[in-house]
Amino acid sequence: MAVNLKPPHADALHPIAGVQLGIARAGIRKANRKDLLLIALDEGARVAGVFTRNRFCAAPVEVARDHLQLGDGVRALVVNTGNANAGTGEPGLRAARATCDEAARLLGVPAHRVLPFSTGVIMEPLPVERIAAGLPACIADLKADNWLSAAEAIMTTDTVAKAASRRVRLGSTDVTLTGIAKGAGMIHPDMATMLCFVATDAAIAAAPLRAALAHAAEQSFNSITVDGDTSTNDAFMFIATGRAGNREIASEHDAHFASLRDALTDLAAELAQAIIRDGEGATKFITVRVEQGASRAECRQVAFAIAHSPLVKTAFFASDPNLGRILAAIGYAGVADLDVTRLQLFLDDVRVASAGARDPSYQEADGQRVMQQSEITVRVVLGRGSAAATVWTCDLSHEYVTINAEYRT
Repeated sequence: MAVNLKPPHADALHPIAGVQLGIARAGIRKANRKDLLLIALDEGARVAGVFTRNRFCAAPVEVARDHLQLGDGVRALVVNTGNANAGTGEPGLRAARATCDEAARLLGVPAHRVLPFSTGVIMEPLPVERIAAGLPACIADLKADNWLSAAEAIMTTDTVAKAASRRVRLGSTDVTLTGIAKGAGMIHPDMATMLCFVATDAAIAAAPLRAALAHAAEQSFNSITVDGDTSTNDAFMFIATGRAGNREIASEHDAHFASLRDALTDLAAELAQAIIRDGEGATKFITVRVEQGASRAECRQVAFAIAHSPLVKTAFFASDPNLGRILAAIGYAGVADLDVTRLQLFLDDVRVASAGARDPSYQEADGQRVMQQSEITVRVVLGRGSAAATVWTCDLSHEYVTINAEYRT
């Protein structure tokens, strides 16, 4: 059951000029479910992407990176769920390329201008024949207002589709951003999330497009964890069609760059937090904020130590204020010269620890009150500097084990 997360409404997802989306029920793993998505782009669209750093990255990640690096422009993205096409060796690469070939043939574009994406079970052959058979239905379904259906078509163990839109004014021009994401488990990105696609009608050059994407990824999808496992298939793509009519953003120094970057980051943060709210078996949404660190990297190191800890996460599931587990995680986070006598730990507004020990004012009943909530903030004050970082995570429940034990059955 997702934590305070409602399904998006189709009418709240704004179309992006120059982008059409079509879905099909291709039977890739299960019959009669949306499992194939085609995103078709008008000529001239610019696309940037960040991908998993998992050394066992999936075949579609390799092919998408190769095609993107050719710099010839992207005309289509093909996304399948149910099968990750990861751990499949050379046959997997051939299958990813065959997917591009078939989509390219149907659209009348070169195959290297198509990017493939997959998510699902690892180490199983990709059923290319089912994808090929489903692509004509995707093309027949292409339309600009198909974002909700597209979000549903990329789900795996997600229980709620994830999609959102933003509008921002650049000078005298209104520009729009709309995005979809999927993910609920195997979430500890090392660049982005499992899969996310955001499009805008803004005109922006390639270099600032990549810079905006990198910034957004770091502040959103690189700041979440469900279970500490980095997927083989992570990808975060940012598409700009240039159809809004704004003066092109030529560089990061452009007066309008920060506005577009911040709108993208805000949208990405909403989608990233939706993934945590829909974390496999999650019953609690937890914000971990580390302040007064010597560097942002140090703050993230401490925050992720807390967010990764199975002992901390199970305590949250049980609503048990066993807060020594949080102190232990801070202590083993790897900050060698940490002075624990300067540290403060808060649960929401309750100061739990100070001066290296239980705070004199802390009462167990106060901790119990906070731990009963469905949304909790853990705040750590290191007393070492002015840097800060925020990470979002969830609890670890019996249901998480059940979902992953039965994932292939």
